[in-house]
Order: sequence, then structure tokens, then C-alpha cells
Amino acid sequence: MSCLEIMPKLGLTMTEGMLAKWHKSEGEKIEKGEILFEVETDKLTNEIEAKESGVVRKILVEEGETVKCLAPVAVIAGENEDISGLLKEAGVNGQEVAETKTEEKKSDNTAVEAGPKKVVVIGGGPGGYIAAIRAAQLGNKVTLIEKEELGGTCLNVGCIPTKTLLHSAELFSEIKDSRNLGIDVGEVSINWKNVQRRRKRVIKKLVSGVKGLLSYNKVNVINGFARMETENSLTVSKEGGKSEKIDFDSAIISTGSVPFAPLIPGIGLEGVIDSTGALELESLPETIVIIGGGVIGIEFASLFSSLGKKVTILEMLPFILPPIDRQISSMIADKLSKQGVSINTGCRVTSIEKGENGLKVDFTKGNDNLNVEAEKVLVAIGRRSNTEGLELEKIGVKTEKGRVCVDDYMRTNAGSIYAIGDCTGKIMLAHVASEQGVVAAENISGKNVKMDYKTVPSCVYTKPEIASTGLTEEQVKEKGIDYKVGIFPMGANGKAMISKEPDGIIKIIADKKTEEILGVHIMAPRATDLIGEAALALRLEATVDEVVTTIHAHPTINEAFKEAALAVQKRALNSVN
Repeated sequence: MSCLEIMPKLGLTMTEGMLAKWHKSEGEKIEKGEILFEVETDKLTNEIEAKESGVVRKILVEEGETVKCLAPVAVIAGENEDISGLLKEAGVNGQEVAETKTEEKKSDNTAVEAGPKKVVVIGGGPGGYIAAIRAAQLGNKVTLIEKEELGGTCLNVGCIPTKTLLHSAELFSEIKDSRNLGIDVGEVSINWKNVQRRRKRVIKKLVSGVKGLLSYNKVNVINGFARMETENSLTVSKEGGKSEKIDFDSAIISTGSVPFAPLIPGIGLEGVIDSTGALELESLPETIVIIGGGVIGIEFASLFSSLGKKVTILEMLPFILPPIDRQISSMIADKLSKQGVSINTGCRVTSIEKGENGLKVDFTKGNDNLNVEAEKVLVAIGRRSNTEGLELEKIGVKTEKGRVCVDDYMRTNAGSIYAIGDCTGKIMLAHVASEQGVVAAENISGKNVKMDYKTVPSCVYTKPEIASTGLTEEQVKEKGIDYKVGIFPMGANGKAMISKEPDGIIKIIADKKTEEILGVHIMAPRATDLIGEAALALRLEATVDEVVTTIHAHPTINEAFKEAALAVQKRALNSVN
């Protein structure tokens, strides 16, 4: 029996879907109930089954195209059956779809002509390799250029190795304290060389995984340094002085960032290191000064202090972790202080020089001139965009202080050039770079997709962990929003007590009138995992009541999220309101 297969309506709010993949080609037989194609929306991906058995006589929509719900996408019929009537019917609807897509492309000039393209991605970090894979999925011929290791800063000298070392440090401190859990163990020591070996093994395995994914998606990987020549060509400098010219239809710049080195006298002395140097230490220093109380500095402070080392933090601002809700940052500062970390805020480093016990750091705090000595000095005051040598100015790509200027579609002012990740100077997080990579790849392929930064989660891997999404209390005050707050202490959560991590809170900020959740801030065990529910709540514009009426499992850390929502309404059940 012949039939028209249509774009299904998979939800009340769905109006269109992207045909992500065909499981059958024209001329192939298919049985009723077999998977025919995949549909992708902004919320989910679904496999769609054939309504009838027969032969796929005509495919009306190509992979990567977006069409309205209920529009025809294919004709299934007998091998010799007349399908002219169905094609006529499909042609009318297909014309309507084509007109809709044309209007969409005209609006705001955000979409470009669809069809396979030659796409070059410069940089193989979490933004670049994801962009390359997505561009390849959409049928483009993709080349990825990376001058060092695939995976970029995040995988090789950032997120992954840092968290690997932090995990070892966390286990070390737990084993040392195991008597309080009823477990007697002998003397415990840290084998730093083996910890470093494990770090390298984790990195090697993940880099291998990235290589495999790129190969599977038929992405051509070139090792070398790219320099722009025109808006549609570049030159790759390779080892041995060789070079290769590559032409492209579109390029995605994803060159990441590098540690920022301030102009402090003595910054070049031996023993002064950046975050990369800290990860590669051959032995643990007994004392270390960390310049900078941001995420990088605080994570390293947590690492070294957990291993029993003396840590001093010097931060210019009057508080640590400036992007984090102030109540949370104050709580983690107290926690670190109790662990023996010396935190100095509101101070300015004036010089670094050789001292009797290694290095001496001079700094001012108020009207006082102070100093501290340590074996190592870690400079962790942030990162800057890495665009040197790309010669973007040659092709007229607009930059500001080294940052590539882009719009919400990840386009630069040069029509064929896109940029993503840290090199844009927007939000320097790996998961943001990955999402920007998807947006750029899809827009190159003819879609009309904007970046939405509303639900970006931020994570700090201290003990306990910190995670945040949405507006902080300081931000809602600045915006003049009438709001209310619900706070649930982790000391009242059974799973936190079992895990011996009762310090912390879950804090929900909601609109006072509508009770829409505006921000969630967590200091708790596994906060970086828990923040996913909070980000989804913001994405769906959920209200406090929608969280409250969702049953949460017990005993879990997660149930504290519901209790915090109840606290917004002054009716928490497991703590005093």
C-alpha cells in the first residue's frame, strides 16, 4: 500500500523538525515498523518508523533540511506502483515548505545557501572537534587543523588533567580520614609519580577517542599551524618547513586561549609557573603561593591543600570566585581557610624575587606592605584569547584586544569566517565552546541557529563542589528584579551526612510574582552533576511549583533541590523555614 511519510509532530510546541538522518535510501525495501529516518529538534532526537511496508520510491527531504510538521518527507509504495498522485500532493506541500525556508533565509540574513561545503576548522579543542564532527554529520567535507594535540587545552592541560589530579587528592584525603568512617588503614602517602602517570593515561585515552570520532566522521586532520590568506583560503605550516594551501567555502576559528601573564617584576623567575606548569610538576612543593582567586586558582588551592601542602592565595578583589554567587564564594572561602589555606583578598602583587626558602612574593594590602615565601608561585589570574599568527587582519576579520568579534550566530564580519570558543572572549568554558561549535556548523550548513547563554552552568571542583546557573543574587538586584530566595542546608540532607560532606547549601532564586526560577547556586557533594537539573529548569522556564511537584528520590543529594524549591515558598519539610 502506498503512502506519504510525513514529518511527525512530536509534542505540543513542536512546529518543525530537522531530518537528521535517513536509514533507508531510494529504491531500498522497508518493512512496516522499521526505522526510516531520524528527526532532530532543539530538545530531542527521535527515530521514526515506517507506516507501511514497501519500497522507498522517493525521498523528498535531504538530510540536514528543516521542514514543518506534517509536511511530506518520502513516498513508500510498491516497486512498480504508480505514485504520480502522491508526488503531486507532495509537490504542493513541498512548495509550501520551500517558501517557508526561503522566507527564513531572507529574514535577518542569518541563513546561508544549504548544500555540501568545504569546511575548515582551525583548532581541535572541545569547540573545534565538535564543530568538525557536526559539520561532517551535515554532509560537508571537513578539514581540521591542529598544531598540537587534539582535545586542546581542556583535554590536555586544562579541565581533564586538573580533575584527574583533584580526584586523586580527594580520595587521598578521604582515606586519611577513614577512621571516622569505621575503616582502619595503615599509613597513607601520596605517590605523585603514579598520580601523574594516571593523568597521562586518562589524557591519552580521551585523545585517542577524539581521533577515533573524527576518523569515523571522515574528518581530514592536518597537524600544523594555519595562517589566513583570503576569506576562502589559508596556508598550513607543517613540520620540516613544508606548507599546504587549503581552499574552503567556510572556516571556523577555534584556537582557544593561553594563560595570561601579568607584568609583575620577577614573573620569569624559575619556580614561577602557570596552570600548565602546575599540572606537570615532577614533585609536590611543600609551600605554594597562588596569585589569583578565580576558578583555576581555587581548584589548585583545593588540590594542594588536600595533599597537605601549605597554600597562600593572593587575590586583588575583595572576594574569591568573582563569577559565583557571593554567599557561596564566602562559604567556600571559610571552608578552605579551615583546611589551612591562607586567603588574602584586596591585595596587589608588586614583585616576585628569590628568597631564602625559594621565592618571595611582595604584595600590598590596604596601607600595608607584606610578603610571603614559598617554593613555587602559581600565576592563575586568567586566560587570554589565542589568535596570534592567524593573520586575521589580512582578511579584515574584526578583533578587539585579540578577541575575534562574533554575533550570536558565531559569524564574524567576514561572511565565510566563523569563530567559537575562548578565542571569541565570550564565556571561556569548554561546554560553551562545544555548543558554539554546533551552532557555527549548523549555520554554515544552511540552518538559522542562535547561541543561547541563559542556561550556561559554571562548575568549580573544590570539596564540596560548587556549581551555578542563571542569575546570582547580586545580578537580580542590579537588574531591579523583584525576587525571593530559597536555601536548603546540606547538613539537613541524609546523603550528604552519609558522604561526610554536610557543608554547603542549595540556593534557588525565583521571580517573586511568577516564581519562575532565575538562578540556582549549589555548594554540595556532586554539585557539578546536580546542576544539570537546574539548567534544564531554566531552559524550560520552570517554576518553583514544577520542581516541588516532581518527586525526587531518597536518600539522594538531588532531593535537596526540591527542598530548596520548597524553601522559596517558606514550606521546606526537612529544615527550619
